[in-house]
Amino acid sequence: MAVLAAMPAFGNTGSGNLGIGVILGEPTGISAIYQLADTRHIAGAAAWSFSGKTSIHLHGDYLFYNRGIIEVDKGSLPLYYGLGARIRLGDNTRLGVRFPLGAAYELADTPLHFFFELVPIMELVPDIAISGNAGIGLRYVF
Repeated sequence: MAVLAAMPAFGNTGSGNLGIGVILGEPTGISAIYQLADTRHIAGAAAWSFSGKTSIHLHGDYLFYNRGIIEVDKGSLPLYYGLGARIRLGDNTRLGVRFPLGAAYELADTPLHFFFELVPIMELVPDIAISGNAGIGLRYVF
């Protein structure tokens, strides 16, 4: 996974720039994020899907964070959007382009970040179709 690159501080927690945790929803699995700069991140997941027949789901996204749109008393609540790719392996293998939209609550005094995202997907293989993912998650930032 292309989650390991540059070295700036992650968010406003003063902790590291690599976050690892879980994503629950469609799909459910292991989630990771790496901060390239204050407003640019790379995120990905290795997960499984229970929609239809069970399948393995792998995705990677390039995300743009918008800070300061929603103000909170402690921590920060950036909104984000991006572009990525997804492959779903199983009886009906599919490849598509992801358009993630979400919010990430970064706690002020702890290295925990919560996130929520909705992701429209344009399937390209084996045929063109529109689908989507949604999830909530928690990551520990190192």
